Amino acid sequence: MIEQILEWDKNAFLWLNSYHNFWLDKTMLFFSASKVWIPLYVLIIFLFFKNFNWQNAIKFILIIIASVALSDFIASGIFKPYFQRLRPCHEILSEMILVGKCGGQFGFASSHAANSFALFMSIFLIFRRQNLWIFLLLFWAIIVSYSRIYLGVHYPIDILVGGCIGIVISLSIYKLFKLKTSL
Repeated sequence: MIEQILEWDKNAFLWLNSYHNFWLDKTMLFFSASKVWIPLYVLIIFLFFKNFNWQNAIKFILIIIASVALSDFIASGIFKPYFQRLRPCHEILSEMILVGKCGGQFGFASSHAANSFALFMSIFLIFRRQNLWIFLLLFWAIIVSYSRIYLGVHYPIDILVGGCIGIVISLSIYKLFKLKTSL
């Protein structure tokens, strides 16, 4: 059963990874780069201080930081060393085009997916449906996650599990903060 799921995952990866062209190569490298997120973080912090008093803004920023940090720790610090699933670029891509750097040896679960979905879910829970721009963050999380498959550093299951980690951690931390404080 597990072997069949891994085979489907590998086939899905090969299909999703097969659409290379110059424009997409540059776009996916852009979305996958960590420093690209800095303006987004600055904008988010600005929006919190614009929409909430400083005490609530700081609480919400702490929720996001805790969610992203814990999601990253679970994906990179627990899952990757425990499961030790090789990244596609270390396993099957020797004859395929790889764009960018391969990264560490293990890829399950994706930290990029965990972190971007933790960010999205935290902001979604805080703002709810007050702002349509929140769904741009969902699009951002999806593109960042797909970029990892496109670049050959994660299988689809790595992305799905990473995204689930981010969502579950964000929901848990938000509910914990909500119980402990008056959000």
